[in-house]
Amino acid sequence: MIARRRLFAASLLVPGIARAQAQADRGAAPDTWPARPVRILLAYPPGGSTDVLARTLAERLAVAIPGPGFVVENRPGGAAVVGTQAAATAAPDGHTLALGNNQTHAANAAMVRDLPYRPVEDFAAIGRLAEVHHALVVPATSPVRTLAELAARGRGGGRLTYASSGVGSASHVIAESFVRQEGLEATHVPYRGGAQATTDTVAGVVDFFVSTWPQVMALVKEGRLRALGIGAPRRLPEFPEVPTFAEAGASTMAVDAWFGLWAPARTPEAIIARLSEALPRILAEPETAARLAGLGFTPAPLPAAEFAAFQRAEVERWRRLVELTGIRLEG
Repeated sequence: MIARRRLFAASLLVPGIARAQAQADRGAAPDTWPARPVRILLAYPPGGSTDVLARTLAERLAVAIPGPGFVVENRPGGAAVVGTQAAATAAPDGHTLALGNNQTHAANAAMVRDLPYRPVEDFAAIGRLAEVHHALVVPATSPVRTLAELAARGRGGGRLTYASSGVGSASHVIAESFVRQEGLEATHVPYRGGAQATTDTVAGVVDFFVSTWPQVMALVKEGRLRALGIGAPRRLPEFPEVPTFAEAGASTMAVDAWFGLWAPARTPEAIIARLSEALPRILAEPETAARLAGLGFTPAPLPAAEFAAFQRAEVERWRRLVELTGIRLEG
């Protein structure tokens, strides 16, 4: 009798064991994940538009995937290398993610010597989130009103100065490509982030600044900065006076900044799939879309496989840009 009871109890356990084994074979047990708060590592300081994007995403992911929640952890430093490396070397258990962009997961592959992580191989792509355009702005007090006039000043014996959000940043690479292609005399003035670069451009300390549109949009609207061109495919309805770079004769400057979500390589596929499926729904929420639009972001979701292919193409694109500018950084 005791033996029969034990056999019956064991038979009840078999389906559960089989389910657990099947989930383990797929690489995860979604019903037990997340077991603790999921960190979203961000290689940038708090307060900027990328930080707002990360915190908005964390807030909505906590609703889409019930559990202990998602938290943003800022790890700035080293041209965004510090935080990105921390994500690459984290345990691949689904409790650490990386929110990065074209710099962390494309440009640095071409630009940074001895990069301590591999932007493609060391990560599992989850999905693209959004993109923003770059714009070239000058102080409102500048006499320059077009890109052609700015280029003429740089070739006419006067040396221009331009700000960037840091050596090796997208703003640096794009501005330097403009300088090289137009044959200008210009001095690079790097800053530790876009905020101070923007402040000094408004004050007239530098002649121009290639910035992400969210960083300068409000100041252009207030008339404190003048945008000479933007990397959008067409003029923005809210700013019809700002020409596209293509219209201004500088189509090679039309390089969007894009943002995505990754996990460390070898993170279970079931977790990647669950996150990838949640992102488009989050980005389509009217409240989320309106919040991002107010910051100058355009939702641009791509699922995991398509995002991985897109990233590989962007690595090659940034390699060509870096070859043009000659900008290199030490890892």
